[in-house]
Amino acid sequence: MDVPERIDMFFDAQAYGVVGASTNRDKYGNKVLRCYLQNGYRAVPVNPRAQEIEGIACVPTVMDLPDDVTAISVITPPRITEEVVEQAIRKGIRHIWMQPGASSPEAVARCDESGINVIADGSCILVVLGYHEY
Repeated sequence: MDVPERIDMFFDAQAYGVVGASTNRDKYGNKVLRCYLQNGYRAVPVNPRAQEIEGIACVPTVMDLPDDVTAISVITPPRITEEVVEQAIRKGIRHIWMQPGASSPEAVARCDESGINVIADGSCILVVLGYHEY
């Protein structure tokens, strides 16, 4: 399957987790969350140290995401992404978009082995959805 097909499948989800969401509006973890919101998607920030981001209640881990979240964007260092993928497998996440700089060969391989639709080719959701600052 090519990347555009993987991206189309990713956007069939009802709700999205943003793993590595940040309270700092200058960080990509915050921009990705705002990008979902700007485009009318329901997104849940994942951050173990924040109560809420952009007015949305956070969950501490992937395991705490609501059951209707079947897709996640990952904005974490590769070592953390590998842990996130393991949680995603246990949680039953079907789609993972590793933002540029978040992927590792091990994390991608685990997604492939587990039948998860993974986007890790350097594609950025901010570009695909046309993010803009307010």
